[in-house]
Amino acid sequence: MLQIYCGNGKGKTTAALGLAVRAAGNGMQVHFVQFLKGSPTSELHILKQIPEITVLRCDKDYGFTFQMNDEEKARLTQCHNQMLSQIMSRIYHGKTDMLILDEFFAAYNGNLLDRELANRLIFGSISKTELILTGRDPDQKFIDAADYVSEIKAVKHPYQKGISARAGIEY
Repeated sequence: MLQIYCGNGKGKTTAALGLAVRAAGNGMQVHFVQFLKGSPTSELHILKQIPEITVLRCDKDYGFTFQMNDEEKARLTQCHNQMLSQIMSRIYHGKTDMLILDEFFAAYNGNLLDRELANRLIFGSISKTELILTGRDPDQKFIDAADYVSEIKAVKHPYQKGISARAGIEY
């Protein structure tokens, strides 16, 4: 099944993390792939303690895409493509019950990954793998293919009051 958590509100990654923990608690093998995120985040500490969950992410924080130069975008794209290739191998060898592609839509829409490879992964025959995609502005083809779509809408956020992101809450 394909699940999508999208929208402009806080909570897409949080929802996916909750699902990862639930699946791991049931003995499922979960691969949590984070695109565009390389800086330390609070969830990484606890996820490392859960043997059923594997986290894949770039080993460097490239910052916000609008601040990157072409060379940084190329290196980030290379990292994303390596993660996609690695996870495809694991899926096709039957070692993944749940795959979470966090911030997938930002990487896809920003051409920061091999779209053909991503499409093969998502639309290929992975019927035994529960697939979760998060991010803003999913293309209609993903919405059409999805079994679940949850849109998280921002109604109010502390950032609007000038409050910066807080460890343990936003990251």
